[in-house]
Amino acid sequence: MLNFGIREVGIDLGTANTLLVLQNKGIIMREPSMVAVDGGNGEVIAVGRDAYEMNGRTSGGIKVSYPMRWGVIADHEKAIVMIARFLKEVTKTVGNLKRKIFVISVPIGITSVEKRAIIEAAKRVGARETLTIEEPLAAAIGANLPVWEPEGLMVVDIGGGTTEMAVISSNGIAVSQSLKNAGQAMDRVVAEYILKNYELKIGSRTAEQLKIRLGTAYGLTDGKREEIMEIGGNDLMTGRPKTIEITGLDVEKALEETVAGIIDGVRRTLEVTPPELAADLHDRGIVLTGGGSLLHRLDKKMAEEIKVPVILAENPMDCVALGTEKAMRNLDSLRLASS
Repeated sequence: MLNFGIREVGIDLGTANTLLVLQNKGIIMREPSMVAVDGGNGEVIAVGRDAYEMNGRTSGGIKVSYPMRWGVIADHEKAIVMIARFLKEVTKTVGNLKRKIFVISVPIGITSVEKRAIIEAAKRVGARETLTIEEPLAAAIGANLPVWEPEGLMVVDIGGGTTEMAVISSNGIAVSQSLKNAGQAMDRVVAEYILKNYELKIGSRTAEQLKIRLGTAYGLTDGKREEIMEIGGNDLMTGRPKTIEITGLDVEKALEETVAGIIDGVRRTLEVTPPELAADLHDRGIVLTGGGSLLHRLDKKMAEEIKVPVILAENPMDCVALGTEKAMRNLDSLRLASS
């Protein structure tokens, strides 16, 4: 398949999920950022959704892992294989993507070493040139916020590995902060709570399902605390399979500290924001993006705590990827920012 019209490939290379976008085509692929490896020979046998389905359900000879951690590459070789296979799958429908310009979203405060690792990985899978864009700026663009205006706006992007928050003005980041309190941390504390209070070992997939179905930042007023989900795991004492019922209140308690940490991070960011920009935020509010922002009533809890309006973006899980695609229309600006 010939594809002369596409020059740029955008990648939201997240800790939990990877999204690919093409210029003027939007999101063309969404897959878990996971690999399954044969423990005997070290060969990657599955990536993405196929690897996710193996997680917690394989023999001891197959190891499933995330090659990304906190938004940056943790396992270079596995990350390269994962990205290459994602691109190969996409070429079946859009044609060859080699020798294209790659635009990749990166966390705030990424080190030069971490950035070089991402650029090298892109080069090894066929990129002619690699540019980067900071995730909160991409999220703001994807949420259709007027980032070019000389007024303050704030985005809190709660991803899988990190929560990225930034005050943006005149197409640049004025104040920013990155936290390791995010979606995977929520899953982890849910599993730890179940182990401590019910003596039941559960896997990360079960913990994630609990977070999605029962998780709430504040479930007092709408019955969320009373919702129930039956889960299975291993009894801590006997090692035998056991099922129990978990309530929304359980999950709310499990998430309390993580939610409080995110809100405290927002509060600290506001405290160091220049007064003129802070005044703008009281009028415009704070916009939440990323999968973690979908936690039930997190926007209401945050607004109540910090006394600033908080708005959940439309399609929050896609904002970084869609913003990356829009940013590809001005490569010179990205080159200047990436230099």
